[in-house]
Amino acid sequence: MKDLFKLPENLPVPLDDGGCNHLQNIAVPSINLITTNNCEINLHELAQTPTVIFFYPRTGTLTDPTADGWNLIPGARGCTPQSCGFRDLYSEFKELGFNVYGASTQTTEYQQEFVERNHIPFEIISDEKFLMTDKLILPTFEFNNQRLIKRMAMILNHGKIMKVFYPVFPPDKNAEVVLNWIQKEN
Repeated sequence: MKDLFKLPENLPVPLDDGGCNHLQNIAVPSINLITTNNCEINLHELAQTPTVIFFYPRTGTLTDPTADGWNLIPGARGCTPQSCGFRDLYSEFKELGFNVYGASTQTTEYQQEFVERNHIPFEIISDEKFLMTDKLILPTFEFNNQRLIKRMAMILNHGKIMKVFYPVFPPDKNAEVVLNWIQKEN
């Protein structure tokens, strides 16, 4: 059985391709998306209060082996460690007044299994129709004829994107980096 929580050594490090340069301080658009609690949320309304959204390409399952070549894509591997990092620091984000959401282009049903299996205490947003991805022009990549979102994190507040963390590496330290930034800014 593979260990989805441990990152292999020598993963390629993603480079900043400028794919998020346009996002700093832009207004968050009004887009309705579904979460793992089967709730419809409006992204613009969500962005009115301090919120962290972290994005990841795709999570795996214990029975779905990592596809050949996945570990060779800079920044692709590490969705479960990234999500579990936010899970493990969730109470600290809440103490600072921040909501936390994950986001991917996987279906809500797929994400629900992941949330249940990994005891994720926050909702994950499904952007399976690429509404948010296309409106915000978020960076994506192709793998096995699938369009996937690149790993990043954003801090939203006052209806705007206040900070973008991109590229993210290593993914298992993303929550810690975001939390440290929030603590220094507040």
